[in-house]
Amino acid sequence: MQGQSEFPEMDQLLSILKQFPDKLEVELLCDVEGNGDTSYPVHAISLGKVSIDKPGVLFVGGVHGVERIGSQVVLSFLASLLQRLEWDLQLQQLLEECYVAFVPIVNPSGMVLQRRANAKGVDLMRNSPSIAKDGASFMVGGQRISSKLPWFRGNKDEAMELENRALLKFVETKLFPRPFSLVLDCHSGFGHSDRLWFPYANSATQAIEDLGAVYRLRKAFFTGFPHQNYLFEPQTKHYVCHGDLWDYCYDQSLNHSGSFIPLTLEMGSWRWLKKNPLQVFNSLGLYHPMKPHRVQRVLRRHLVLMEFLMDASYSWKSLFNDSQLELNKLAAIKKWYS
Repeated sequence: MQGQSEFPEMDQLLSILKQFPDKLEVELLCDVEGNGDTSYPVHAISLGKVSIDKPGVLFVGGVHGVERIGSQVVLSFLASLLQRLEWDLQLQQLLEECYVAFVPIVNPSGMVLQRRANAKGVDLMRNSPSIAKDGASFMVGGQRISSKLPWFRGNKDEAMELENRALLKFVETKLFPRPFSLVLDCHSGFGHSDRLWFPYANSATQAIEDLGAVYRLRKAFFTGFPHQNYLFEPQTKHYVCHGDLWDYCYDQSLNHSGSFIPLTLEMGSWRWLKKNPLQVFNSLGLYHPMKPHRVQRVLRRHLVLMEFLMDASYSWKSLFNDSQLELNKLAAIKKWYS
């Protein structure tokens, strides 16, 4: 593959695959075109080989090419788990009862080109068949005017982009049949605060069926780890959009008996700009910490959250007590939708 020297995230991923071949199950989801005749792989990595009747959690990064810090957070966490596997008995036990997977770089062509969209100019998070029935926010909610403008959804009546189809197939195969599964999709570029968003992004009034489980998850995280600053909320508190991939995935999951909860981590990049205003002149500056010590701080910052999501998946039976879910759903409606 060409272009490795300008693609450190792919270099890191390939290094991990080479270093731990006996601890990983690697699947090539697809090869996507870059500029010219260059192509880039999209990998899925699985830890453990637990049966499909066990819960699972998936960590995703790099959906938007300029948001490289998302891929770096996912890769850093994967490397940390692999280093611990040799001696960490608790982690070994978890992986016997919980499926843990990673898709660290969904949009490799966008990363190499240093742009949000893929090589065809399509924003992968505006590209699914999900429609905002009451209308989407202007432009940021997805547009079909031109691929030269941001938030391009793709042309009408065309299939989803290859990257999205490959990721969806992986989720349908590896997560939907499970009794419970979580996704954390890591992004950056909005606001001063780190936010955890959940579907629906296409409606400010419609709540997902698993709202009670989402609220219980939030409560468990905030009470178990009170000294953190995440905002946990529906994405539509800020904007409504067409084509959200996790909206579409969630709706597809309703055809299965298990519970599927996709979360989006939106790392607040505006505080990085506040501390270093000159990075606005860098093509990645709106979405990336830039300064090495700030990158390291971000890589550490989300470890507790990711560990918690693994533990929550592992402990889903005790965490999501059926008798309490309806009360949690009522509390969530009052908090977010009243």
